[in-house]
Amino acid sequence: MSGGKQLLHLVFGGELERLDGSEFRDLSKLDIVGIFPDYASAHAAWKGRAQGSVDNAHMRYFIVHLHRLLDPTGA
Repeated sequence: MSGGKQLLHLVFGGELERLDGSEFRDLSKLDIVGIFPDYASAHAAWKGRAQGSVDNAHMRYFIVHLHRLLDPTGA
């Protein structure tokens, strides 16, 4: 990769048990959208999937900042 530091982000989603919770109904049905090199591309992917599932109130998509998990000190 040329340029700056990789800031990996994971986008995934699934159907939640409850609207006010974060537990999924069926882990085998999680939608792993992908891993992206920066927040902007992850956000674009998240937005597309979230808008595409608007008819299902229990469906939620998330962005996980993998770079923070890989290097929690930020160094």
